[in-house]
Amino acid sequence: MPSPTLEAAIGGEVAETTTTSPDQVHRLVARAREAQAVFETFPQERVDAIVRDFGKYVYDNAEALAGMAHKETGLGVYEDKVLKAKGKARVIWNNLKGKVSRGIIGEDAEANLVLVAKPMGVVGAVCPVTNPIVTPMCNAMFALKAGNAIIFAPHPKADDSTWHLTKEYQRIVREHGGPDHLVQAVRHGSVETTQTLMKAVDVVVATGGGAMVKSAYSSGKPSFGVGAGNVPVVIDRGVDLKDAAEKIVAGASFDNGIICSHEQFVLTPEEQYADTLEAFRATGKVWFTDDPAEIDRIRAVVFHHGHLNKDVVGRSAQEIGAKAGLAVPDTARIILVPAIGAGTDDILAKEKLCPVVAILPYKTFEEAVEKAKANLLVEGAGHSAALHSHDEAHIRAMGLALPISRLVVNQSSALTAGGSLTNGFAPTTTLGCGSWGGNSISENLDYKHLMNVSRIGKVIAHRAVPTDAEIWAA
Repeated sequence: MPSPTLEAAIGGEVAETTTTSPDQVHRLVARAREAQAVFETFPQERVDAIVRDFGKYVYDNAEALAGMAHKETGLGVYEDKVLKAKGKARVIWNNLKGKVSRGIIGEDAEANLVLVAKPMGVVGAVCPVTNPIVTPMCNAMFALKAGNAIIFAPHPKADDSTWHLTKEYQRIVREHGGPDHLVQAVRHGSVETTQTLMKAVDVVVATGGGAMVKSAYSSGKPSFGVGAGNVPVVIDRGVDLKDAAEKIVAGASFDNGIICSHEQFVLTPEEQYADTLEAFRATGKVWFTDDPAEIDRIRAVVFHHGHLNKDVVGRSAQEIGAKAGLAVPDTARIILVPAIGAGTDDILAKEKLCPVVAILPYKTFEEAVEKAKANLLVEGAGHSAALHSHDEAHIRAMGLALPISRLVVNQSSALTAGGSLTNGFAPTTTLGCGSWGGNSISENLDYKHLMNVSRIGKVIAHRAVPTDAEIWAA
């Protein structure tokens, strides 16, 4: 289906062309502080009404917004962007719905504590070119749920899409009697503008490349960032290969592979290698080659001198094949190629951010886990891994062994690592990678990370105070 034009998607409006200078950033922040001071007085019901409508706007207008993002960035797949907009809006609001985030949010009777939520203030949200609608939506819903104001810093190649969303969110806030400037965006910004914003706000959410995330952590403000993804996926013995292949293809192909949690490298039992390849082919969406010359051409196109080629990011299997001089059929959603090894043995073990997936056989489950770990230690440590298995001992062993923040079991990693209606991961677009990935959290970001919590502590009247002898007893 062709994507709508930008003009059609936004009703023919003419986008504002004013450029936000670094000096003007401080004016945005000052306005945000004034708006946040008013918003902080809103009761839970009014806060939730605004947050709900943020998600519902994206859900209801997913086709137009997806078309806008696809046309402006040229990345990914229009139909997948529609599904992503609807899916994330649905699952995030479902998770936020009914959660208490203002005033007294809970009591711990055993510890005799009363918990009080307080806003952090102004959130600066740096948004990626790969997700210019859904990431701002997610960050705005979290920020306002916790009583904050938010200012977006969009990627220059996705400026119009995020600006349009900002204007619509401003309209929604006004309709609920909220203050102007509660939601704002930098317009036609620069690296200097974004750095100024990060230093001026109270907390930063940075979703994007490693250099930008490091800049956020260097801003002097509390920051939440993401690390590189490079998801290895292990197929255990005893699983339905057809089911595993279909889930892996669904994840690896989604939005042409620009989801950071998409499956990158498949490890399958050596005695089932041929059957696994057949299961992938049977999906009707996989083009496979084991010709060494063709694989080398794919390596050369995806990686230039050891670095990911930006011109393949989010591009289709056909476009990547054409760059390599290969005719990939129109039915193919991913290119599957054998790797010669894991970790440093093959550059295909690195993150690819496009629908190219490597596959490698293994002898023992322990070897598969070691190869997955080798890949992660080259790139992607702290992010995610996937496993298709019915062996609980294997599931726990892999979770224990790998430097990851999430192990996705018997699911499509790209579609569920960021939370779903059928697992317990917090729905988000910001997947923390812990100290392995240079991040401050090793879980999915949600609204709780954007609030301060005051604890009122009272004497626990009936607690017996232990003696020193009891404290130090073995």
